[in-house]
Amino acid sequence: MHALQLDGPRLDTLRPVRLDDPAPGHGEILLRMRAVSLNYLDHAVAIGSYGSSSGPGAVTYPLIPVADGAGEVVALGAGVDSLAVGDRVAVHPKVSWPSGRASAAKAAPMRGVNRPGSLRELAAVSADSVVKAPAHLGWEQIATLPIAATTAWNGLVAADIGPGHTVVVLGTGGVSIFALQLAKARGARVIVTSSSDEKLARARALGADFVHNYRRDPAWDVAVREMTGGLGANLVVENAGAETFSRSLSSARHGGTVFVVGFLTGTAAQVDLLAIIGKALRVVGNNTGSTQDLADACTAIAAQRIEPAIDRTFALADLREAYGQMARGAHFGKLAVTLDWPRS
Repeated sequence: MHALQLDGPRLDTLRPVRLDDPAPGHGEILLRMRAVSLNYLDHAVAIGSYGSSSGPGAVTYPLIPVADGAGEVVALGAGVDSLAVGDRVAVHPKVSWPSGRASAAKAAPMRGVNRPGSLRELAAVSADSVVKAPAHLGWEQIATLPIAATTAWNGLVAADIGPGHTVVVLGTGGVSIFALQLAKARGARVIVTSSSDEKLARARALGADFVHNYRRDPAWDVAVREMTGGLGANLVVENAGAETFSRSLSSARHGGTVFVVGFLTGTAAQVDLLAIIGKALRVVGNNTGSTQDLADACTAIAAQRIEPAIDRTFALADLREAYGQMARGAHFGKLAVTLDWPRS
């Protein structure tokens, strides 16, 4: 079978390889991989800036990269009765976390980090690490779900978001846009920040109630408090990191939740503890979630017929360009890649 392999912590080590076709073992299914989507995680892995160099969650090279993928079931291993040949599934990157609370043993093994990822023609995976896809979605849309939709859903669950609550999302990347769409499905109002008026207009079209251009007015936390009558937000989905963390604390209401999922501007943030203590804030870290969490997100997406926002879909031959666009962060929603492998 065809695959792409990353030989080291540099994108220029990515190369095509031919591997033996896998066979599904007990409790496994064989998938023909149809599409992938990129996360900032994948770029970080490709340039050697993700995580530590040792320990259970460390990146291991050589590696078939990219965490998120969508595939078609082409064979069943012994003991699998929850799926059928022909089913379309989202492949969850957490290979050892079917359900329940997080633990190091569940969270550390991850496709595209220290387990083979989605850039391969065929994959034998555990049946309890995939979720049947919502019927209204295409392959590339299915591939956007595992990390971004799961993360966004878990943020809403952590803050118990419901009708009338306020959610703030920073920027217009994959997690942020899924958080916008899923929060609206739960009856919440949503505030979106961005440096681009064009992206803010697109967020408005997806249901954003308020938008704020932080390039014109960097004090977006003050604007959030003004938009909420001085109360602040029930949930802030914090994905930018060091440069925005203090404003996220400032924009959250008393008893609110700051859900920390990203580090685009760095990981070393200075924190005023009184901002957390005085408002009794919940600061919750997140490392995606379980397969069951993805299934819950997919149930909501199917019920509301939510269409994942894909900024651009690339051919496999243009994968390096896709990595470059991910690094620039200029996209709205997700970047997807169709796995159009050579026929020979």
